[in-house]
Amino acid sequence: MRLGVNVPNFGPGTDPETLRKWALTVEGLGYDLLMVSDHVVITPDVAEQYPAPFYDPFTTLAWLAGTTTRLTLGTTVLIVPYRHPLLTARMAANLNDLSGGRFVLGVGAGWAKQEFEALGVAHERRGRLTDEHLAAIKAAWANESDYRSGGVPIWVGGGSDAALRRTLRFGQAWHPLRMTLPWLRETWAKLRGMAAAQERPAPGLAPRILLRVTDKPVTGDERRLGEGTIEQVMDDLERLREMGAETVVFDPFHKDPAETLRPEAAWEMLAAVAARTRK
Repeated sequence: MRLGVNVPNFGPGTDPETLRKWALTVEGLGYDLLMVSDHVVITPDVAEQYPAPFYDPFTTLAWLAGTTTRLTLGTTVLIVPYRHPLLTARMAANLNDLSGGRFVLGVGAGWAKQEFEALGVAHERRGRLTDEHLAAIKAAWANESDYRSGGVPIWVGGGSDAALRRTLRFGQAWHPLRMTLPWLRETWAKLRGMAAAQERPAPGLAPRILLRVTDKPVTGDERRLGEGTIEQVMDDLERLREMGAETVVFDPFHKDPAETLRPEAAWEMLAAVAARTRK
């Protein structure tokens, strides 16, 4: 099972040097994957959680591809309706080609209504637009002599019925975000049942889970995967392995933008996990 990290590409503490240190730390600790998020316009609803500066994911990952040698790079998740599908198809294919096949396109339909309005995209049509764009992207990639996509994997985020159908239609893996174990088990079983009913192969499982290491155990039904003592985190990884997860992405950002000024705290948690998993 491969392990990855969602790196903050936003916030008051984020700049080129900090992003470079993040990449070198993640790769140096032995993780397999580095992913970043996506926003285009930092409208008030976005800024509450992901304040400026916000570094574009394609630009950031293209730069980090030259900083790293081994890491797979990806988006968690690219908001598909924000860009023309042929632009997304070319940027993703080019990034995969230039990085030596080290790119994963994680995708989602988005949520920030004000950002959709600023971009002139219909928020109420975001699900349908996502499906239409993904179909156009895959059609473009069929022209291998031009796009040279090299078979970019698509991971589909979201837990709604529409997102699950999208996963079966377009995704190599399902990429749910920051969830509890009971919810994941239930929804993963539902997705596999949908695949069987449609006589489709089940997609891979590649969840993005929280990483919040605590001194005392975290209990209760609302405890999210990756939250608690290091022993709880390691047990969560074992439960995910048993479920068939091919990749698990840790998200050490806890929703306080000031955390981006102190990345060392996240690096310590990642180092603690790496010490347990890379023996």
